[in-house]
Amino acid sequence: MKHVAFRGRLVMLGFGSIGQGVLPLILRHIDLPADRISIVSGDGRGRDIADSYGIGFTVLPLTRENLRDVLTPLVQAGDFLLNLSVDVSSVALIAFCQQRGALYLDTCIEPWAGGYTDLSLSPSQRSNYALRESALALAGGQGPTAVLTHGANPGLVSHFVKQALLNLADDAHVPTNRAGWAALAQRLGVKVIHIAERDTQTASYAKQPGEFVNTWSIDGFVGEGCQPAELGWGTHEKTLPADGFRHEFGGGAAIYLMRPGASTRVRTWTPMAGPLHGFLITHNESISIADYYTVAEAGSVTYRPTVHYAYHPCDDAVLSVHELAGRNWNQQPKQRLMMDEIRSGTDELGVLLMGHAKGAYWYGSRLSIEQARALAPHNNATSLQVTAAVLGGMVWAMENPRAGVVEADHLDHARVLEVAGPYLGDTVGAYSDWTPLLDRGRLFPEAVDESCPWQFGNFRV
Repeated sequence: MKHVAFRGRLVMLGFGSIGQGVLPLILRHIDLPADRISIVSGDGRGRDIADSYGIGFTVLPLTRENLRDVLTPLVQAGDFLLNLSVDVSSVALIAFCQQRGALYLDTCIEPWAGGYTDLSLSPSQRSNYALRESALALAGGQGPTAVLTHGANPGLVSHFVKQALLNLADDAHVPTNRAGWAALAQRLGVKVIHIAERDTQTASYAKQPGEFVNTWSIDGFVGEGCQPAELGWGTHEKTLPADGFRHEFGGGAAIYLMRPGASTRVRTWTPMAGPLHGFLITHNESISIADYYTVAEAGSVTYRPTVHYAYHPCDDAVLSVHELAGRNWNQQPKQRLMMDEIRSGTDELGVLLMGHAKGAYWYGSRLSIEQARALAPHNNATSLQVTAAVLGGMVWAMENPRAGVVEADHLDHARVLEVAGPYLGDTVGAYSDWTPLLDRGRLFPEAVDESCPWQFGNFRV
């Protein structure tokens, strides 16, 4: 089924696991011949796959110095730049596309190489909060559409939040703007939103010492994991964490902790796994969702949920993070992105809305490796959740080419889920009586806030 016809050219920047996985979906669902698609890669990975589809492929790392020289002949008004690269500034690419009149989409706001761990910058300055502020500074007016951070998470999960709110409300009224969605979340009493994910995919052979193993971009995961842990900070929270700080600039929807996300764990819940400990990895959606659902009256914030990622990656990735921390955050010399060697497992990715009258409600995608392989080539369960969301965001951008710079929260969630849905496996909603206080103190006494179980201090391990 072709969702949309596109008359411009498509330039894919980067061709790692997500680029390789999304290409067959683009060719399947967007009316765009292969001779109007080109790939620019910094390292040449996946060239054999591009060749099999007849796609032009150039190996040339982009830098501050050559970005315009390389892209100007390739990207003109009405074209589309799909940014799936690492170590290339998203803000520089967005500014370039806005000037050229080209559409744009990325899956995260990426700094130039080394930006995640640049010790000349303060933790606040190298946070996702700061990267988001720099990208939103380009917003304004009805310019060419640039969709920020639209993978699985950030991206798809913002649409899960809206659908989860509608399921909780159980009525026919669908908000039509940001104020309406924020008012709905406030009316329902949602205090906390976790992006709660458990990946159980396993390979036919185990992680080796000195090797970082993961089901998606290792450079991306390590970069995010080494950034400060970040979370949207809700109005119900009583006490700022001892290692927590507010930013001195921007919208103020989030805080950061003075420790890496990959060493910060939180309690969460998913339907298949039940209670679990996840990493509080910084992500754009932790900030954008908290910001989007903020209610302010007379200049004062009266409602905002606490929002953060709670991620339990595949078991080999957990071992890899443990080893990485022991190496004082110096990445292992070897990488292995699990794909063909995966023998079983499921990626359960959703949003857990808590504090409302019904307790806790999880809504999201449950996609097994068997389902993923049956649905699309060059994907595992994790990558297909990302590539399906990239496809959905691209289709929306092509159908709304003059929306300016926007985040996932501003897109039509129903349209994106319509496009991505067939690739998400089982879409599930589940209620639970779980709280972060369940069975606490059973073995050892703990200091908890029983008056409000939804305090961040109760979630933090």
